[in-house]
Amino acid sequence: MNSTDASASALSDSGSRRRGPYSTTPARRAQIVRAALSSIAEHGYERSSLRDIAARAEVTHAALLRHFSSKDELLVAALAQRDADDEEFARRIMESRVPAEQVLSGVLRNEFAHPEQGRNWLAITVAATNPDHPAHDFFVARRERMRSHLSSRRFGTAEDGDELSADDKVTMLMAMIDGLRIQALMDPDHDVLPLLEVFMRLVATPAEQEPGRD
Repeated sequence: MNSTDASASALSDSGSRRRGPYSTTPARRAQIVRAALSSIAEHGYERSSLRDIAARAEVTHAALLRHFSSKDELLVAALAQRDADDEEFARRIMESRVPAEQVLSGVLRNEFAHPEQGRNWLAITVAATNPDHPAHDFFVARRERMRSHLSSRRFGTAEDGDELSADDKVTMLMAMIDGLRIQALMDPDHDVLPLLEVFMRLVATPAEQEPGRD
């Protein structure tokens, strides 16, 4: 094989690898979603643009549109990734064996350290209360996931009482988290997270007794 044929073969092989069975697609999509997280956190959803996201992801605008057909679709993917990141952070906190009531406050403390980003994400949450908002269905489904998770025995909300059910307490917890987000932005010098820890202690189910214990 002469040098020209070898070069052509190498180019062909390289092109085949690039055009293979979309082996890089998941990684590229993840790269774009991470870029969207960064752009939305910095600029907010309305002011972020697909071209800015493409530039951050180091892809062309056309390439981005091959993965995500619109900014609305990309917003939902970014929100899902943000939730996944929070869940992973919470898992690491739990593995450090901190008291259970401090897990949520630990996640929020990390969020509160970036107030401008928090303000932009909170704006999306409020806007998504409109049924016509592209993220409305995402937040409805997210609320139900949280309600199911926090009402489970694994999480440990208290059993139903005469006045407040476990579901009521979950609703109160979610309202408290959103309220604390606003209070932290209004008065960043006031540490509001200990209030969340107090609330968690009030609603948490005591640990089940070990076998053989009275």
